[in-house]
Amino acid sequence: MLTNKSVIEKNTIDTRSLTSGHLNAEQSKMFIKMMFESTNLSPLIRHELRRSRIGEIDKIGIAKRLIREKKEDTDDGYRVTAITSQVDYKTTAVRIPWEITEDAIRENIEGEAFESSIFELMTLQLGVDLEDLYLNGDEDTESTDDDYDFLKINDGWVKQIKNGGHIYDSSSENGMSIDMFYNTLSQLPNKYNNGKLRWLMSPRRAQEWALMLINKALGAGATVPESIYSSPANIPIIECSSISDDIIILTDPKNLVVVKTYDVKVRKTTEGREAIMKDKRFYVIHLDYDPVIEELDATAMIIGLNKNQ
Repeated sequence: MLTNKSVIEKNTIDTRSLTSGHLNAEQSKMFIKMMFESTNLSPLIRHELRRSRIGEIDKIGIAKRLIREKKEDTDDGYRVTAITSQVDYKTTAVRIPWEITEDAIRENIEGEAFESSIFELMTLQLGVDLEDLYLNGDEDTESTDDDYDFLKINDGWVKQIKNGGHIYDSSSENGMSIDMFYNTLSQLPNKYNNGKLRWLMSPRRAQEWALMLINKALGAGATVPESIYSSPANIPIIECSSISDDIIILTDPKNLVVVKTYDVKVRKTTEGREAIMKDKRFYVIHLDYDPVIEELDATAMIIGLNKNQ
């Protein structure tokens, strides 16, 4: 994964020309690129743009074993039809506001470039926060939770899978094992085991998996095929820092969908009474989203993992 420094150096957004209003087309393109590159998962999932904040995403499929024998000069009336269904969505509007004093810009060693540096850091954090919400959002978060105002915004994929996907509980097992991955995979219908599945897990969980394999190999005086480290059950691992250490998700990343009704809007102003009196520049990023899953039946999750596994 790219570091913040490398992403900033590679994708510099110059906001000095943005005196008021929206980013221009080139700035917007770079903003979206930076936001996606700030996490491993965001570039791999589906992003759907819709006009209405409440609606449905159509799913279209077909059955299997459709071929029939042909008989000369005969029409037996057999026809194949598409299978259609819908996934409901309801987007939630969110924002990130911040402000910078003119003194901070004047006194910083970067000068006017300080504004762009802050903007770029906000962009990177927006990408990280959005992935966190896509995964861990929970409208039922307790009001006493330190992150209540953040997590309550919308229900994320983890909650949706726990409520309707395939669950493998590993809490009774002594540690991680290759059987755990195969047992979880076996819960998915074969039609979804098509080479597009991925294990989504935290970096620490991926490291614990590698450590377990190393320890077992050293103890037995054997070697472990390199592919097992990165692709248990022949399914590649994607490390996601927003996933908690006690779960592992199995699905096709394209099965995870983020619905939006408008492109990200970035506003800035240096005008108005407050800006003049406080000698500040004001900024806000506006967007809306809803994380949905196209096929819950094509998802599985390992739960019950702990730090000793």
